[in-house]
Amino acid sequence: MSRSVQITFDSHDPILLARFWAETLGYVVPGPPGVTLGEDDDPFDAWRDFLSSLGVEMRPEDMRAAIEDPAGRGPRVFFQTVPEGKTVKNRVHLDVRAAPGLQGDDRMNALEAECTRLVALGATRLERFEPSPPMETGFIVMADPEGNEFCLD
Repeated sequence: MSRSVQITFDSHDPILLARFWAETLGYVVPGPPGVTLGEDDDPFDAWRDFLSSLGVEMRPEDMRAAIEDPAGRGPRVFFQTVPEGKTVKNRVHLDVRAAPGLQGDDRMNALEAECTRLVALGATRLERFEPSPPMETGFIVMADPEGNEFCLD
């Protein structure tokens, strides 16, 4: 029997990372149970109101956030507050498939365009690896706003 997975990020600012990764992956921030969000509604405001209505006071160290694939195919991504900072390179990272099926210059141009978009959202470009067939098709290493490495692949 297979299992579904949730990817969890430790962070200092779960809302910042949730917004970044939702934009990066085309995911959405789900609203609270029983709450229908309008197109212009901020889901985090809705969560604050929902929790407040239940008498739950969220301290900064209690903050959490999640994003979901609107099509229901990809894993849920969860962000939780932790006190410690990131100190070393990730041992596990995400490969964001930004150029599926493309090769050569078309692939690298698509990766560069996505890199530019993500830098505008707060990512940092770290390194570009050129295609080296047959083993490597080329990719760009980046970091999210809290320094977690990921690849545009």
